[in-house]
Amino acid sequence: MGINSITLVGRAGRDPDVRYFESGSVVANLTMAVNRRGRDEEPDWFNLEIWGKQAQVAADYVKKGSLLGITGSFKLDKWTDRTTGEARSKPVVRVDRLELLGSRKDSEINQYQGERSNGGRTSDEEIPF
Repeated sequence: MGINSITLVGRAGRDPDVRYFESGSVVANLTMAVNRRGRDEEPDWFNLEIWGKQAQVAADYVKKGSLLGITGSFKLDKWTDRTTGEARSKPVVRVDRLELLGSRKDSEINQYQGERSNGGRTSDEEIPF
């Protein structure tokens, strides 16, 4: 029996890159920074891949800097570089569960930034609570 489980808490390194497919599937890709215990240490960075309804939640509510909790599994994406023909790989966390952990203040800041980019307009559908 094998166990492949990852649990992380950290901040989104960028806004999610969301793709919609003709089949109706949705995928969101983003990075996540997880701080180490020592203040002087650099954070660890993880590539996240989120599918389905969780991807739509990420698309709607996750912004750069959002505090997130995730559980998922590790996978290794492999491909051949088109220009050099070399084998390439990158570690990815396939997210099974996404938790939005930010404070209400974080949400208000994101809402304010959305209003600024939306000409000051906001609707009740845009507010997650």
